[in-house]
Amino acid sequence: MRLTVKTLAATTAITLGLAASAQAQTIRLAHVDPDEWTGSKKGAAAQIFKNIVEGETDMTVELFPAGALGNEDELVGQAQDGTLQMALVSGAMSKACPAAGVLDIPYTFSSAPVAWEVLDGEFGDALAEHCLEETGLRTLAYGETGFRNFTNSEREITSPADMEGLKFRVQPIPLYIEMVEALGGEPTPIAWTELPNALSTGVVDGQENPVGVIYNNGLHQLQQYMTLDGHVYAADFFVMSDEFFQSLEPAQQEVVQKAADVASTMGRAIQQWNTAEGVKLVQEEGMQVYSPTAGEIQAFADAAQPAVIEYLRGELGEQAEWIDRLQEAVSAASEG
Repeated sequence: MRLTVKTLAATTAITLGLAASAQAQTIRLAHVDPDEWTGSKKGAAAQIFKNIVEGETDMTVELFPAGALGNEDELVGQAQDGTLQMALVSGAMSKACPAAGVLDIPYTFSSAPVAWEVLDGEFGDALAEHCLEETGLRTLAYGETGFRNFTNSEREITSPADMEGLKFRVQPIPLYIEMVEALGGEPTPIAWTELPNALSTGVVDGQENPVGVIYNNGLHQLQQYMTLDGHVYAADFFVMSDEFFQSLEPAQQEVVQKAADVASTMGRAIQQWNTAEGVKLVQEEGMQVYSPTAGEIQAFADAAQPAVIEYLRGELGEQAEWIDRLQEAVSAASEG
């Protein structure tokens, strides 16, 4: 009887081990962008991640693009509860890990290379470790949604004074409401799906998004003016359930990490291409584009940053140190 119990226990252990191993061979990866890689940074990143992982391991990567499994908030939740193994998200990460919201402080990054150096360096590593403790999600790499810019249908914007009296659609995120109010505009939270109609009917005068998003969604056809102020650099987070990551063999973990690094670089490249191409295309189709001087950008920053930072310090409480850590990292990267 004792031998039978031992045999049964051993058999059960082997069966459970094989089941866990089989489960670990599939990575379900979701995002909300289109799947077409030439116009979608998340789409491009997801596909190259899949190609590398499947090419160098026996694992399979199943892709769920275009919000097939829900919005970003839902994807973060699914990655946390194990329904998904991996998600590519941007703004939703700050809801799960509030410290990540410091990346949205307006006019923090003067250029994409500065943002890359900060995110790929000690600050990015520390933030990833903090968010892992907060959420159970491992940030494998940082991608790029891009710099956000203001557009409107009324007049050219060269200073905060030009924003006075204009209604701007913003995401339903308090930080963005604080920013637009500080700049003199009237923030109006509106869902993304309702934005085209709101612009067409005059519910709002303007909106803010990365250039690629503006062009690829035809928003330039509803707006006359764009100001390349780059008020917020939006980062993508390549997050994976840490429980799932730890279940992988070391060799698999190495490939997954490498694939995420390459994928984030690919996503950034696609976003940079879409921005450069988008500026040219919107101009060709009649939009007036204004590129502010360094002094003009500083005027925007002087108006927007104090109110947003004050708001964030109140929200973060003891975690407000992340504001100072980010500012120190940006200063070091800018000087380098």
